[in-house]
Amino acid sequence: MRELQADYVVVGSGAVGMAFADIILTESDASVLIIDRYAKPGGHWNVAYPFVELHQPAAFYGVSSKELSGGRLEQGGLNDGLGELATGAQVSAYFDDVMRHQFLPTGRVQYYPSCDYQGDGQFESKISGERFSITANKKLVDCTHLNTEVPSTHLPNFSVADDVRFMPLNDLPKVCEAPAGYVVIGAGKTGIDACLWLLGKGVDPDAITWIVSRDAWLLDRRNTQIADKFFFETMGSYANQMESLAEAESPDALFEKLEETGYFVRIHPDVKPSMFHAATISRPEIEELRRIKNVIRLGRVKSISRDQIVLDKGVVPTSPEIIHVDCSASALANIGIKTIFTGKIITPQMVRPYQPVFSAAFIAHVELSYAGDDTKNRFCAPVPLPNHDTDFLRFTAVSLANQYQWNTEPALRAWIAGNRLDGPSKLLQGLKPDDAEKMQVVKRIQESVPRAAANLQRLLQQVS
Repeated sequence: MRELQADYVVVGSGAVGMAFADIILTESDASVLIIDRYAKPGGHWNVAYPFVELHQPAAFYGVSSKELSGGRLEQGGLNDGLGELATGAQVSAYFDDVMRHQFLPTGRVQYYPSCDYQGDGQFESKISGERFSITANKKLVDCTHLNTEVPSTHLPNFSVADDVRFMPLNDLPKVCEAPAGYVVIGAGKTGIDACLWLLGKGVDPDAITWIVSRDAWLLDRRNTQIADKFFFETMGSYANQMESLAEAESPDALFEKLEETGYFVRIHPDVKPSMFHAATISRPEIEELRRIKNVIRLGRVKSISRDQIVLDKGVVPTSPEIIHVDCSASALANIGIKTIFTGKIITPQMVRPYQPVFSAAFIAHVELSYAGDDTKNRFCAPVPLPNHDTDFLRFTAVSLANQYQWNTEPALRAWIAGNRLDGPSKLLQGLKPDDAEKMQVVKRIQESVPRAAANLQRLLQQVS
């Protein structure tokens, strides 16, 4: 067994592992050893469906030291006028470029792709079979906790008969002959992407059946932009969120207020959502999806046979001439939380909602800048990943508590403001005190955040 060592051993070269390693390399002289099961960096982007795109503006995704987006706005299409959404191919190429042209040339990075980490400081090459023993002189960084499930590697939790035409949405572009219809299974962002792709290819909406086990609250992508022209949408949306949290008397009243102010949107206005996975969507995409009228709400799929689909609450007919598209994989397979800093192990998780790469970079900075697990964990409480609608309350409460802790440290505030992955800071930089309209939005945020944090505790008592 070959013996290796480095200051930091990072298990996983997906977006989180790359963002963490980037800060270690740029803010210290430490050495890093990176292990990954895929042949190239980028994690799940290696096996994502071919028409996948980022769901957030590319301008604040990736690693801190290298821009992914050119700052362009989309022209035409369902994301017209909004920040560029990088394609899966662009993201994959970006991480490969970071590894080959930034990480490896430092001479401080050892990279072992196509390897399985077996625990206890050992891993094995899937190509050669060679086995390795590794010593982390400082920390082992386990980036597998936020493992992303994708349809191509996901096994459905329902049975499918052998004579059923069934595929992950990865295979949709391989369809060579139009079927009698399509059944899209899954209500999350993957299901949305499948429906939009089919509609975009000219499929008749009436030929699409969409199985929606739970409707979801979604985020309006227009409110996630960081170009200055969107200041009032992005910062105004945050002000609306905080004011809604401060004033709501019940969770139901909160969601009504968040929708009324434009923070939340939903595809079908006559169905109350019960799910929240923090997916973003544009208004034109919503209008496109509403063209699909055959939406099945009978719970989860239990089995698919030659002529019927059995669900929790009923049965719907199908046929061998219909293609069934599996979009049932959960984006994140593990929604449990762990303490981030525990002795010699770091388990990166989100410390700010919706931003896994910023969170990983922030955790790396805290690791380098502060001593003692208690201090580090005080700044890095894991934000619970949302599933049910009321989880929005839980992760917002943790997020506000984290933000409060960060605000007590001027050095942390300065680091955040200067980090490329922190989108909102870009909108606040250069803000002039005589810009009355923008300053009014900032004032609304400042006045409502303390009240929101206090009222959140009362709202949480109603759902616990």
